[in-house]
Parts: sequence; structure tokens; C-alpha cells
Amino acid sequence: MAPIYPVSLKLEGEPCLVIGGGRVAERKVRSLLAAGARVRVISPDLTPWLAGEALRGTIEHYPRPYRDGDVEGHFLVISAANDPEVNAGVARECGSRRVLLNAVDDPPHCSFFVPASIRRGDFTISVSTAGKSPLLARRVREELERLYGPVYGAFLEYLAARRAEIKAGEPDQGARQRRLEACLTQEVMAALRQGDLERAKELIDGC
Repeated sequence: MAPIYPVSLKLEGEPCLVIGGGRVAERKVRSLLAAGARVRVISPDLTPWLAGEALRGTIEHYPRPYRDGDVEGHFLVISAANDPEVNAGVARECGSRRVLLNAVDDPPHCSFFVPASIRRGDFTISVSTAGKSPLLARRVREELERLYGPVYGAFLEYLAARRAEIKAGEPDQGARQRRLEACLTQEVMAALRQGDLERAKELIDGC
């Protein structure tokens, strides 16, 4: 298999399909909803949480097994039915319709993989093993969670505002790039590692 192409998708308002109604499907639905997707679930049964979301109208539920044609009109599909035959059928349909597919625990049928990620606001770190070992990806993610705390998300927002100020006030591209690079010194990074947000802000104010 060729190396995967890492990418972060914007899913706000996009129609996404989850096939399956168990705990794995629930986890996938939670992440899709957090990204602003419009989610449809096809499964005879649902976890209590998914059933509650269906009653509230947060998700659209079709209480039946997957059947050919269900993929049409969706931006991406996640097959979490724990059935190789279902995954194979969904993969054929997604392939013919050029729809992105993640088949849980079935890498050969995937056109994309969902990495193990940590999120600190808009600051995101993702770890992927191309489906070969989700457990290894999770273990690395757990280590990263200890290294990169909530301070990074708050700092990113402050840094973005400072970046906008520099871009607006410095017309020369080369000079602008040097100033931006000067904002992220080793001293700033050390302050972030120590969780000292105010010190990190103070340092980039002078760049």
C-alpha cells in the first residue's frame, strides 16, 4: 500500500453516514457531531445514547440493516457493523460512487483512517498507523496528552491574533516571516511546556 496522505477534513454541514449502532458506532457519531456533521445512522439497534440522540433529532436513524444504495448522497461513510460482508458491500458501493469510507477494524476496505487525536481547542495532534495498530496509536496519543496540555489551545488563539497583527503591519513578506519565526523561540516553547501561558504571551508580544 502506498503511504497515506494525512489531511484534516472540514465536516460542518456535510452529510455523513454511520452503519452500525453499537459502542464503536456511538464513538464515531460523537466525533462526527463534534465536527458539525449531519449524521445518519443505519442499524436495527442503537446504544441508549444513540437512541436518545435520535429521539432529540440530533441524528437521523434508519432502524434496519444496511442495503445497497444507502451510501448515495453522503460525503463520507463509517461502517461499524462488525460484519465483514457488510463492510465488503459498503466498500463496493463507496468505491463506485467515489465516497470516502472508513471500515472499522478492516483496513483493506478503508479509503481513509481515523487517527488517534488529542485536541486543545484548534490545536490538534493526530497519530495514525494506517490501521495496522490502533492500540499503538492510542498509547502514543496518551503520552502526547501528558505532554501537551490545555495551555496549547489557549496559546494558539493568542498567537493567531498576534500573527494577524504582524501580517497587517508588515508588508514585506520576508520581514514578516522572520518576525513570525521570532515569535516561537525556545523560551516560548519552554514556557508552554511548563504550562505558563502568561509568560508565553508576554514573550510573543515583543516579537
